[in-house]
Amino acid sequence: MQRYLAYAICIVLALVSLVLALTWSPAWWGVAIFGMLALLGTWDLLQSRSTLRRNYPVLAHFRYGLESVGPEIRQYFIEGDTAEVPFSRQQRALVYQRAKGVSDVVPFGSQQDVYGVDYEWINHSMAPASVDSHDFRVVIGAESAQPYSASVFNISAMSFGSLSANAVRALNEGARRGNFYHDTGEGSISPYHREKGGDLVWEIGSGYFGCRDDQGRFSEERFVENAHSPQVKMIELKLSQGAKPGHGGVLPAAKVSAEISATRGVPMGYDCVSPAKHSAFSTPVELLQFVARLRELSGGKPTGFKLAIGHPWEWFGIAKAMHETGLLPDFIVVDGAEGGTGAAPAEFIDHVGVPMHEALLLVHNTLVGLGLRDRIRLGAAGKIISAFDIARTMAMGADWCNAARGFMFALGCIQSQSCHNDRCPTGVATQDPKRWKHLDVPDKSVRVQQFHDNTLKALRDMLCAAGLEHPQQLGPEHILRRVSPIEVRSLSALYKFLEPGELLDRVPSHAVFRDFWPEARSDAFAPPRRVSALCDTKDR
Repeated sequence: MQRYLAYAICIVLALVSLVLALTWSPAWWGVAIFGMLALLGTWDLLQSRSTLRRNYPVLAHFRYGLESVGPEIRQYFIEGDTAEVPFSRQQRALVYQRAKGVSDVVPFGSQQDVYGVDYEWINHSMAPASVDSHDFRVVIGAESAQPYSASVFNISAMSFGSLSANAVRALNEGARRGNFYHDTGEGSISPYHREKGGDLVWEIGSGYFGCRDDQGRFSEERFVENAHSPQVKMIELKLSQGAKPGHGGVLPAAKVSAEISATRGVPMGYDCVSPAKHSAFSTPVELLQFVARLRELSGGKPTGFKLAIGHPWEWFGIAKAMHETGLLPDFIVVDGAEGGTGAAPAEFIDHVGVPMHEALLLVHNTLVGLGLRDRIRLGAAGKIISAFDIARTMAMGADWCNAARGFMFALGCIQSQSCHNDRCPTGVATQDPKRWKHLDVPDKSVRVQQFHDNTLKALRDMLCAAGLEHPQQLGPEHILRRVSPIEVRSLSALYKFLEPGELLDRVPSHAVFRDFWPEARSDAFAPPRRVSALCDTKDR
């Protein structure tokens, strides 16, 4: 009977309050409160959807209430400053400080365990360098008709629809002020991307939003209309994203507003579908032919693709197609599995795709081994927040870095993890005008620009301490990692790096190349015969 004690108490107190109310009017408050709780308990007993509520009438709702605020309780009162879930309080504070232009110095000592396994650092030099400018840039598409000089730190792909109108405005104005680029995300170029005039990288996904015909196929005519905009500096074909690689998406018909309909080129009243794969190509060679066609149609703007690495033979097939055909992308962006998204199945967030470090090394090594690395620029994205994150990523082979959630923090995101339910408390990831209209674009755009600017200043200071003058000089030998309490290795010692042209002469001893390079095909994404044979052993 203890299970029903709270329910019984509510009934008793409601009756007592009713008796008292006959002579003392304030007691009607007790009648109302305890009467409602008693009615709630009665409904709990009568309903059949929740066993917990039937077994614990009234009391079960306290459990639900505490559970609903559990993330906030952990974030504000329980989690340590360095617990990354997915970003630590220390990481978020660093972005907030740099975005606001306030002091980001740390007192008394590091909170990191410098003797803990996986602790990383960059060695300094006895002969520090001196560099005045922190505006580090890389030229992308040097052989194209319209090469682009990009900052080494830019805004990663986030679509209008996932982000609010004012969030897109603030990001683009911040990019314009700071002279770095803003990736549109696969939702295409909205009026809010165009309004402020910041540099854009137009991302084209499998839905071909902004360049599709009425059947959802790629439309050259509509592509040209957007690609020739002076604001569009590069074209990025999205093959997959780190947070949910190999998974399409659906924007329900109810959320396809007139603005989204016009931006994406989809009809209102119907679900907006992003297929899991592209319809414009089906083999590695066809992919490269499509990239070359996009470059031609855009008037010679740098054109490349973004991918999250999965089956290694599929990437090797693309690489072999580059070698065999001579068709090269101007750039490749490697998206790590640690990347974020507005919403994705839990299994995809946690267990699908290769993390950025290993993915970047595989792509970098392959291009080096084919003698193509100097002709193709590499970008990388995956939980990049600080100057050290940029330095480590570039030391592992990237030419520049992109960040999405870091710039969301600069807009005021508090990691409430409400991106998927339209209740973002800061107006960043919501389409509710009652929320996003309170995001002040002039103020937040300054914060976006200052976060970028102050992060690159920190990168400059770190490089100077290491005796370097540009992040392109960073190599794996500069980054050290503790692999046990008494062992330290540089990244150059931890990872296998191919020699230039090595893949042209022989198959390296590196396990993934040894196992999958010989059988990878440029004419298909199909698995090697050996892999298929293993699968066939279960088909009995």
